[in-house]
Amino acid sequence: MTFGLRKRLSKERGFSLMLGFITRPPHRFLSLLCPGLRIPRLSVPCAQPRPRAMAVSSSSCELPLVAVCQVTSTPDKQQNFKTCAELVREAARLGACLAFLPEAFDFIARDPAETLRLSEPLGGRLLEEYTRLARECGLWLSLGGFHERGQDWEQTQKIYNCHVLLNSKGAVVATYRKTHLCDVEIPGQGPMCESNSTMPGPSLESPVSTPAGKVGLAVCYDMRFPELSLALAQAGAEILTYPSAFGSVTGPAHWEVLLRARAIETQCYVVAAAQCGRHHEKRASYGHSMVVDPWGTVVARCSEGPGLCLARIDLSYLQQLRQHLPVFQHRRPDLYGNLGHPLS
Repeated sequence: MTFGLRKRLSKERGFSLMLGFITRPPHRFLSLLCPGLRIPRLSVPCAQPRPRAMAVSSSSCELPLVAVCQVTSTPDKQQNFKTCAELVREAARLGACLAFLPEAFDFIARDPAETLRLSEPLGGRLLEEYTRLARECGLWLSLGGFHERGQDWEQTQKIYNCHVLLNSKGAVVATYRKTHLCDVEIPGQGPMCESNSTMPGPSLESPVSTPAGKVGLAVCYDMRFPELSLALAQAGAEILTYPSAFGSVTGPAHWEVLLRARAIETQCYVVAAAQCGRHHEKRASYGHSMVVDPWGTVVARCSEGPGLCLARIDLSYLQQLRQHLPVFQHRRPDLYGNLGHPLS
């Protein structure tokens, strides 16, 4: 089968799609560590320039394909939707069953007052547009961080950072409200106090069955808390998703390291859609959206600027890895308590 490079995302639209190949590098070492482990040498579309048409084995084409979208949100909500919709439609044309959008896919405001003014309830116009988009394209959407006016809006005048999961019919199948708020002061990056406008979510969301596997929902700063990822993994997650808007200082230092660590310790795929570039005069984001497999290998990565990357999810590989390296059977809660206790 031939996987051709699509030209539809042209420079006029402000972003490009670059597809290449990555194969998992640790085959020899992993085979020695786990004799008999089947490690498929499937090629994975990823964000690397490769102008030729590319071949994908028939076996790999049977695996679910996911798309990770990278955007530069601004305070202009309609322009942001237009950009995201173009990427989602391209993901559908390329055969993805699930597309991931980053935190603040709806907008990134200049200050807390503008954030509150631009926010909407889940039943508002913007989510209706994404509902129609999911139905039109026939794929699931992970909307990584929606500025939600919750039911307590009138009392609190604060919002939630809400990760919304839509199925291919446009129905909301899960919502997770970010539990760890980013109140930090990083030298060279500027202060951030998310709690000025945002309420922390009250609970975790159980993993959701999707065409790509069971997805555990989180948002950005949550990746710094392994207890959350361990709880989701023990509740059955096969894919952890961290839609994000990392800064220019913490990004180069921590972004990939944290994502690979969460993948290795949970033996899950990790999907991280990211904001990139300059949103306005007050803020910029690191980008580098990626997919990490359960061995900790980056199997897909976006290039600079808005665009998308693709990866196939191989759950048989995940299960074999867990069988040969059964870390969850070796945990000692008698020694360190309920760290990452399974969700009730």
